[in-house]
Amino acid sequence: MMAATQLTSESNGLRMGVYTAVVLILYTGLAALAGFLDKIEAGTLDLVFLTVGVVMAIMRFKRSQGNRMSYLQGFGTGIITALTASVLLAGFFWLLGGLSGGDVGSAQRIQARDLFGADLGVLIGGLGIILLGSMWGVIVTLVAMQYFKSPDHQPIASLD
Repeated sequence: MMAATQLTSESNGLRMGVYTAVVLILYTGLAALAGFLDKIEAGTLDLVFLTVGVVMAIMRFKRSQGNRMSYLQGFGTGIITALTASVLLAGFFWLLGGLSGGDVGSAQRIQARDLFGADLGVLIGGLGIILLGSMWGVIVTLVAMQYFKSPDHQPIASLD
C-alpha cells in the first residue's frame, strides 16, 4: 500500500519552479538562437511565463489542500516558485554567456544594458534575473493571493 504524500508549499514551489524554469530556459534558448535576446520585449515574455508559473503553483497547492489554504502557505508557494525558476534561469544565462565567451559578438548580444547605456556583464545580468524574477514573483503572489485566499479570510469588522 502506497503512503499518501502530503504536498507542502515548499515541495510544490520547488516542483512548479523547476517546470517554470524549463519553459523559461527553452524560451531563452530559442530567443538566443533567433537573435532577439537583446530586445527588451524578450524579457517581458519571460515575466509572462513566470506569472503563469506562479499562479499555476498556487492553484495546484490550493486544490491539493481541498480548496483551503492559509495565506502564508500560498504566499510561500508563489515566492519559492519564482525564486527557483529565477535561479535556474540565471544559471542557464551564465552558461549561455560562458559558452559564447570566445565569440565577442555573441557575448555582446546577451549582455544586459542598464538605464544609462553601460554594458553589464553576464554575471551581473544573471544576478539581475534573480532579483527581477524574485521581486516580480512576490508582487504576482501578493495579487494572486487576494483571489485565491480561502473564503474564511474576511476583513475585520468595524470596531465602532
